Amino acid sequence: MNMFASTLYRIMEWIMRFAYIQLLWVGFTLIGLVILGFFPSTVAMFAIIRDWLRGKTDIRIFPAYWQYFKTDFIKANLIGIPVIAVMLLIGINIFYIQTDMTDYLSWTYIPLFAFMLLILLCLFYLFPVFVHYDLKIPGVMKNTLLIMLVSPVHTFLMIICLTALFFVMRTLPALAFIFGGSTYAFITMWLSLHAFNRVERKKESVS
Repeated sequence: MNMFASTLYRIMEWIMRFAYIQLLWVGFTLIGLVILGFFPSTVAMFAIIRDWLRGKTDIRIFPAYWQYFKTDFIKANLIGIPVIAVMLLIGINIFYIQTDMTDYLSWTYIPLFAFMLLILLCLFYLFPVFVHYDLKIPGVMKNTLLIMLVSPVHTFLMIICLTALFFVMRTLPALAFIFGGSTYAFITMWLSLHAFNRVERKKESVS
């Protein structure tokens, strides 16, 4: 009975942690008026989850979150500029193609969707690379692309896990509000750490 109660307590503790960090993510995003708050808030969430996955489960969440948020505020927003620019470019292209759908333009769907897929897959690794490596913005972008390209298995597992998560959240929308962002961050951070370790082992074997 004591083992059952202890296990149940641990499960409830982690559920509360995920809900709490989701709340912090939403709250700090709003504090930054969304535009200035989204990227540093997301970076802070990934950094906390990285700490958990690396065994630092006893950290005080709010002080650590605030520290990550303010430390990476400028850098996170700077890396958000090219991300937003690319998203706007994709959106404009889709709008243009849909409003002028001729036989001449229809072929552009193929390279556009290929580009969109590449960007989507890179986004899976962007925040994990940002919080795991101490790199300047060009280095973050470069390593994000390279790690995504050399980690097809991890990328495939991300797609499978996130697709399953999407259908669960779609069935139970309340879960998306309470755990959506933190669960996404946990899945991508966990698989990314495995990808990082694999890349580092390869580097060591080569050297």
